[in-house]
Amino acid sequence: MNVLSTFTGEMSDSKVAGVFNNERLAREVARQARAVLGLRPSQVQVVTPRDSHPGRKLEPEGRGIFRTALIAHFKLGVVGMVIGVLVFISLHTRDVPAVVNSPGMAAMAILLLGGFAGLLAGGLVTLRPDHTPLLAKVGEALGEGRYAVVVHAFDDDQSACAQAFLAGQGGETIRTL
Repeated sequence: MNVLSTFTGEMSDSKVAGVFNNERLAREVARQARAVLGLRPSQVQVVTPRDSHPGRKLEPEGRGIFRTALIAHFKLGVVGMVIGVLVFISLHTRDVPAVVNSPGMAAMAILLLGGFAGLLAGGLVTLRPDHTPLLAKVGEALGEGRYAVVVHAFDDDQSACAQAFLAGQGGETIRTL
């Protein structure tokens, strides 16, 4: 059973790619990865320069990304507001004049600022900046006529095993965080 990440709606938050010089080798490595690592066929994709939409193999969870946006913004917005409440309480107990003289306005302002900060963090999670280096490396390899085996790992252990396996097969590997 797969557990969705705390702040995303994707089944596979982590990806590992291995770049290979020929298609036959890439397909054989993918087949072995499925067998040796016990991965589902959908978890291991071979991306070729001939693929008309390689992004679908690299980021196959279109609905998962939408869920990520909703979940990340909601949860981190709430976390930001909770931090805002804690900041307000801290300032009020220290008798900061602006907070003590106008507690309603101060609470609203601090709460909103905390909420906005949380929403900004949710946007960062949605953008998935940790995926950019992997996407760039695979894109560059495809542009050079090379092939990539991409493993969509469900947890850190699968990700580490996939990276070790792909590296052991002679692939140049890269992994998301």
